[in-house]
Amino acid sequence: MNSENIAHYLSDISAKVNEYIENNLLVSKGELSQNLCEAVRYSALAGGKRIRPALCIITAQVFGFSSEAVMRAACAFEFIHTYSLIHDDLPAMDNDDYRRGKLTNHKIYGEATAILAGDALLTLAFEWLSDLTNYGISSDKAIRIISIAAKASGSMGMIGGQMLDLESENNKIDLIAIEKIHKAKTGALIIAPTLTGAILAGATDEEIDVLRDYSEKIGLLFQIADDILDVEGDAQKMGKAIGKDKVLGKATFPAILGIKDSHIYAQKIREQALNILSKLTLQTDKLEQLAGFFISRKN
Repeated sequence: MNSENIAHYLSDISAKVNEYIENNLLVSKGELSQNLCEAVRYSALAGGKRIRPALCIITAQVFGFSSEAVMRAACAFEFIHTYSLIHDDLPAMDNDDYRRGKLTNHKIYGEATAILAGDALLTLAFEWLSDLTNYGISSDKAIRIISIAAKASGSMGMIGGQMLDLESENNKIDLIAIEKIHKAKTGALIIAPTLTGAILAGATDEEIDVLRDYSEKIGLLFQIADDILDVEGDAQKMGKAIGKDKVLGKATFPAILGIKDSHIYAQKIREQALNILSKLTLQTDKLEQLAGFFISRKN
């Protein structure tokens, strides 16, 4: 499977995820605010690459497992990711007007509603994860997955990484420091859905350890590519402004390594990811191709 084929495969997964969210995400009821529901659905259904759900689904498929439980868990991680984007776009954070080619949530619904919409998506994610027991998943597995999701999205994961990212603005940091930031800010929510797919499928602890190491590498790879795209990318294809990292004084891989060496470093990380993945005696071609896709992507 080449990068073009994996792109089509990811597009198919994205369409299925979008359909499931469209059909199952909360809609306004008598006791709920119509405005809040619209704001939640606006961002949750705004498109995007759906990389986190794809990792959950593809990893489960590696072990020959497919069920509605996988889709619900996959969507839960997309809810967490989307909540983080809503809050990242706020004036107090990155102050972005566009996301995925559309006006950001707070530009449509106002800052207060955007904050609440993000909060609602985060809590909804854990509601869906706790409901996995209604879809044939044991309580032990559900609790393990909830714990992984909580740690990945909290102060030792995404939120902690975001804080480090803010603190690093306009400060000179080294490669070790920026990797620490993005292993938490970006990597934690790449690792968690990957492990979740494996746990749902009944992977062994040894297999899960390999996938943890692999997904840590591709999480780093995803961020390096993101940083490069902010310099070299096409704003129209990306659906958001480019060059903002430099304006905000963000610590990025190109700022530390330069563009050329960032590309070289990305290839090095990709090779490390593939070497780790080779420890699995399973059909992992889609996971292998994902590493290449992360480098070649245009948005």
